[in-house]
Amino acid sequence: MNEAIGLIETRGYVGLVEASDAMVKAANVELVKFIPIGGALITTLVTGDVGSVKAAVEAGRESAARVGNLVASHVIARPATELVKFFTA
Repeated sequence: MNEAIGLIETRGYVGLVEASDAMVKAANVELVKFIPIGGALITTLVTGDVGSVKAAVEAGRESAARVGNLVASHVIARPATELVKFFTA
């Protein structure tokens, strides 16, 4: 399986909840965790196969931008095993 990590960062919680909901509805991804950054920035992280994560992040971007303040998004295809363990532990 080609695993990937997808991240979406928003300014504010409501946009993050909307993005997270859209991601899990759009594709077969697992919501791993959210990470409060500080200064109202918060990031959510999903995992799954590369295609699903790309589709989920795109859906999440659109939802977050519509209801909140999208800051950034990124997909890491085939991340290092240590990186996956770091976020999922």
